[in-house]
Amino acid sequence: MSRIVHLALRVDDLERTTQFYREVFGFSEMSTDRVRDHTSRHLSDGTIDLALIKYDAGTQSAESRAAGEGPCIHHFAVEVADLPAAEKRIRALGCEIISDPGVVPVKFRSPGGIVCEIVPEGRYKKPKSAKAKAPARRPVKKAARKKKK
Repeated sequence: MSRIVHLALRVDDLERTTQFYREVFGFSEMSTDRVRDHTSRHLSDGTIDLALIKYDAGTQSAESRAAGEGPCIHHFAVEVADLPAAEKRIRALGCEIISDPGVVPVKFRSPGGIVCEIVPEGRYKKPKSAKAKAPARRPVKKAARKKKK
C-alpha cells in the first residue's frame, strides 16, 4: 500500500525555520543538499520527512513556480512500490508532469491542482534512533474528583 512519506515547505529563511522545528518540536536534521535551483534541508520526526526548500533568487523552473510565490506547502510525496507503473498510471489519468524527464522524484499536478510527487520505497531515511528526540513535555494535571456520598 502506498503511503505519504514526505512534506515539503517552501521557506524564505532556511536557518530560522530549521531552528524553529528543532527547538519547538525536536525534529532531527537529516541532510542538506543543493538540488538544481534550490537548497533542500530534510528534517524528520522519526516517521515523516519534512523538507524545507529555499529557492535561488530569480529561478523560473516549473518546480519553483508550481505552488506559487512565497512561503507555502510546496508538495507532498507518496511512496510507491513500482515507480514506473505509478508514473504511467498518473500520465494515463491526464496529470501534468512538472519534473524534468527522467528525474526522480516524479512531481506532477494532481486533480484539483495540488502538487504531488511519487518516490520509490526507502527514498526518505529515518533518524538512526527508532524515534526522533521529542521535546520535553510538562505533565498534565488531572482535575480532582469529588467524592460521592
